[in-house]
Amino acid sequence: MLLFLVLLCGQTGFAQQDSVAVVQNEDLKKATKKAEEKEKDYEPYNALAPSKAAFYSAILPGLGQAYNGSYWKIPIAYAGIGTGVYFYLQNDKEYDKYRNAYKARLAGKDDEYKDRISTAGLRRAQELYQKNKEISILVTLGVYVLNIIDANVEAHLRQFNVDENLSFRPKLDYDQLSGKTNYGLTLNLNF
Repeated sequence: MLLFLVLLCGQTGFAQQDSVAVVQNEDLKKATKKAEEKEKDYEPYNALAPSKAAFYSAILPGLGQAYNGSYWKIPIAYAGIGTGVYFYLQNDKEYDKYRNAYKARLAGKDDEYKDRISTAGLRRAQELYQKNKEISILVTLGVYVLNIIDANVEAHLRQFNVDENLSFRPKLDYDQLSGKTNYGLTLNLNF
C-alpha cells in the first residue's frame, strides 16, 4: 500500500512538472513570436530624417509635415502664412492710398481726404500702415520659420521608442506549486 501511494504521488509530481514545462515552453514561443513581430515593425534610427523634414519645409511650407505624416498641420501652416500675406497686402493698399493723397496735397491738388484729414494726419496714417506692413512681414516669416522648426522637431521625436517594454509596471505572479501570489516590479529593457 505504501509503495502504491509513493508511486501515485510520484506520477502526480511528474505530471505537474510536465505541465509547468509545457506552459513555460508556450510562454517562450509567445515571447519569441512577439519579438519577431516587433522586429518587423522596428524602423532603424535615421539621422537624416530631421534634416530632410526641415529642408522639405524650407522648400515648400507643409512639405516637411507631409514627410513626417502630420497632414493635419499643413492647413495650419498655410493659414498662418496666408494670413500674414493677406494683412501685408491690405496694409500696402491702405498705405498707397494715404501716400497718394499726401503727395497730391503737397503738389497742391485736391485729394479724397481734403476736408476730413489734415496733412499731419495723412503722414501719421502712412506711418501706421508702414508699421503694420512690417509687422505682417515679420508674422509671415515667423510662421514660415515655425513651420521648419516644427517639421525638424517632429522628425526627431518620431524616432523615440515609446514602446511598453520601456516602462515600470507592477506584476502579480501566481506560483502554482506553492499556491501563493508573488508581488514584484518589473523593468523591461529590450535592446
